[in-house]
Amino acid sequence: METKTIVFGSDHAGLILKKALMDHLGPEWNKLDIGPLENKSCDYPEYAAKVCTQVLAHDCPGILICGSGIGMSMSANRFQGIRAALCTNEYMARMSRMHNNANILCMGERIIGVDLAKSIMDVFLQARFEGGRHQKRVEHLEELGKEPLPSIQGHVQD
Repeated sequence: METKTIVFGSDHAGLILKKALMDHLGPEWNKLDIGPLENKSCDYPEYAAKVCTQVLAHDCPGILICGSGIGMSMSANRFQGIRAALCTNEYMARMSRMHNNANILCMGERIIGVDLAKSIMDVFLQARFEGGRHQKRVEHLEELGKEPLPSIQGHVQD
């Protein structure tokens, strides 16, 4: 059986859900927990950065958990090559992989229950990028922020 790597990170508000998700995965997964390991107040951007660095280095999926999932997704999406998706149901997880080639799943421990989170993660890890018409959109997404955006002319309505 081939072992696949997955990187987990959280802040103090996501620690319990992170552990439950790690325990849920089988032996085919090499689970890399970048922290935190104890329930002590910490800053989510630090852990998002660590997960993003490892996801890019290992070309593997990542899971980020905080209270709402919002802070982690905002932090992760600052990194070139990261496509972090905040998902609250299985459909969002499936579409984030199939259409957006998401490589990090973000969830909020204070938003969803453990069983739903496990199901969302399972769907995220099983779904595959469809490519095709979605490929050019993902490529366009990767180009955003590399150079200044052109001025967009519009009109003001009175």
